[in-house]
Amino acid sequence: MSVRSVMPGRHRAAAAFLFAAALTLTACGGDSSRPSDGNARATGEGCIKNFDPAKDYFPVKSEVKHAKNFSLRYEKSYQVLTVKEPFPKGKPESYVLVKCGAPKPKLTGDLASAQQVTVPVKSLYSASTTHLPLLTETGTLDVLTGVASATAISSGEVIERVKAGQVTEYAKDRTLNAETVIGAKPDVLMTQGTDDPQYPKLRQAGITVVANAEWLEPSPLGRAEWVKAMAALTGAEQRAGEVFATIEGDYRKVAEKGAQAAKTGKPVEVLPGTMYQGTWSMPAGGSYAAQLIKDAGGTYPWAGEPGTGGLQLNFEAVYAKSGQAPLWIADQQWKSTADAVKADSRYGQLKAVSDGAVWTNTKALGPGGGNDYFERGVLRPDLVLADLFALMHPDQAKDHTFTFYQPVPKT
Repeated sequence: MSVRSVMPGRHRAAAAFLFAAALTLTACGGDSSRPSDGNARATGEGCIKNFDPAKDYFPVKSEVKHAKNFSLRYEKSYQVLTVKEPFPKGKPESYVLVKCGAPKPKLTGDLASAQQVTVPVKSLYSASTTHLPLLTETGTLDVLTGVASATAISSGEVIERVKAGQVTEYAKDRTLNAETVIGAKPDVLMTQGTDDPQYPKLRQAGITVVANAEWLEPSPLGRAEWVKAMAALTGAEQRAGEVFATIEGDYRKVAEKGAQAAKTGKPVEVLPGTMYQGTWSMPAGGSYAAQLIKDAGGTYPWAGEPGTGGLQLNFEAVYAKSGQAPLWIADQQWKSTADAVKADSRYGQLKAVSDGAVWTNTKALGPGGGNDYFERGVLRPDLVLADLFALMHPDQAKDHTFTFYQPVPKT
């Protein structure tokens, strides 16, 4: 089984065009002022000592507004997290999250066989680097005890925990080692949004396997809102709500600038993505990437195509409609335009290459080669959008400091 999260191209298997997902501090973004003590649990975190069936043990409740692929339902002593599509075309899965100290509820119907887990969890294994900012930004990194592989990790905090032996690698060769996971007995293993033949074995051994399929969300804010799903496990509902509110507000501010720029002038034409194994994966009009382009005040010839995935095109089709696009937003670690042409000589025909107007999302790389764009971008689309707006409208963002995007020097 290929653990997608251990590779910088985590989303390439589904859409190589995912050129817009990044974050960090920028002039248009802003820090979420996350706590530094590594512990930001919700009020009433401690285990219940004298259970009262009439008492509501979730004083802080998350409201899901943008995400379409998960839902949260609160009862007095437990909550139900439901992932509608845990992996492509998979059936919905529900998880019963029982407040520590409360008796396990006796459930019927679809929930009778649902996995139950005590929350807040104390030990979590993560199959994707995109989970890491959901912990670091809510001050709950202390629960992380396992990662698929440390190679693609960009976060210095997480890398240090791996080096210190506080976090175990369980899929160094991109294959899940079930024995390692079972031996460690984490409270939860969070998936990377695909199925795996080892998961039934883990469940049989008593390991709760919870799906995180944020990559199936078509909207940037929908993906970011998965911080609330993680918070349901860690007890950080209040902090997650604060973090997401900041992200949502900052995203809308930049989107308003993008809409105004497109209205007063005209949308900037861009060429998104690159070829992979001879095929150009172009974002369909209803996709995550398409939404970011639109909100940044840009457009491209396929923006009106229906669907949330990628359109598989040959170079000739792309060149016919976008060969003269003034900006190319790519996703490769090219040090110069000569590297692009070396990868495929046909790239040299693009106007953006001859004009030296090529940008890539590879500015922030970790010590092992991991791209922070893929690690934190899901949580912080506001900062991705700030970068995109600045490269499309440089005259309106002269003081912008780029986080993940950088120009490719012309040679």
